[in-house]
Amino acid sequence: MARRAEEPAAPPDPLRPGDAGCRAPSPRRSHRIGSIDALRGLVMLLMVVDHVREFVYLHAQVRDPMDLGVTPAGLAWTRIASHLCAPVFILLTGLSASLYGRTHGGRSATAAFLLKRGLLLIVLEVTLVSFAWTASLPPPILYLQVIWAIGIGMIALAGLLWLPPVALLGVALAIMLGHNALDGIAVAPDQAGYALWSILHQRGLIPLPWGAARTSYPVLPWIGVIAAGYALGPWFCGAVPAKDRQRRLVVLGGVAVAAFVVLRGLNGYGDPVPWQSRATMVDTVLAFLNLTKYPPSADLLLATLGLGLVLLALFEGLPAAMSGWLQVFGGAPLFFYLLHLLLLRALQTAAAALGLVASSGRIEVGSPALIWLMAAALSLPLYAACHGMIGLKRRASWPGLRYL
Repeated sequence: MARRAEEPAAPPDPLRPGDAGCRAPSPRRSHRIGSIDALRGLVMLLMVVDHVREFVYLHAQVRDPMDLGVTPAGLAWTRIASHLCAPVFILLTGLSASLYGRTHGGRSATAAFLLKRGLLLIVLEVTLVSFAWTASLPPPILYLQVIWAIGIGMIALAGLLWLPPVALLGVALAIMLGHNALDGIAVAPDQAGYALWSILHQRGLIPLPWGAARTSYPVLPWIGVIAAGYALGPWFCGAVPAKDRQRRLVVLGGVAVAAFVVLRGLNGYGDPVPWQSRATMVDTVLAFLNLTKYPPSADLLLATLGLGLVLLALFEGLPAAMSGWLQVFGGAPLFFYLLHLLLLRALQTAAAALGLVASSGRIEVGSPALIWLMAAALSLPLYAACHGMIGLKRRASWPGLRYL
């Protein structure tokens, strides 16, 4: 729960991060908000499930979009659950950046922090993260994935946060809801601007001196998401009562989910892949929820961010005893991310050394349920490690630890 200052007679304008009523807490006290860490922890655990799938179920890989004619329902639901991860995590990244500015010197300090952290994430993506996924450095194909997208988003937000708050919110909504209008623009590898467009909106292979870079996460929609998270910051002011904030989050989240249902139901604009009625109700629901993630469609963002906002309100209302274990996972996010990939790589390497891998060279499990069980088992050492890292961050004075 956030620590709130004494409330003024009139609440600040929720669209104005610089409102005088939005006072920062004392720098001598912890600024972390438990509901944010708890929601971040939840989506990171779902991410572990999806990454376990990548490591142990590659022989039955889920395509994008999923081919429901050949993908088992259990695997499809597992993949759909993971769609919540990146949108909610990146929204919370923008929100955390706004809160950072209130306690560390305003927009100038925030912009500097975002630039440095964004560059660090890009370096980590092309080095340590890439090695964890491919076991080679440099790999023949460098996959630019979510850490890359977050890094680019942070760098973009360092510039966007200087916009007037209403303009920033308008840019965020225009990007998130309007980028599918660009789906028809396709740039061929031999055309000018191919590399830039592949980075922004079109997945592609960019030639490199030693191979190629695959833009798995085109970054344009994610810039809109991180900017939207920043625009939410004033709702977490000490001047905004918790009940008011929770009500706003639920209403906004409900409106987003309702907009998704209407837009998806019309089966027109909102996602490049239309849905069709199928033989059973379950299969029809799967088709309805089979949304495009690379880049994330407007439908996917409405659905996942709407649900995320409602969950954020619910987590704020929970006692710390019920959500504290999730806060541990969300309290050291970069450390968690790097460690879980290295653990998965170590398990894969150990299995190969013991002759426990299939002809594909990977561990292969026969049931999606085992994916969830393996992820649950992996969460135990991750919890212990994150708990230790949080304690270290509280005790140590080295400023570099805050990046973890």
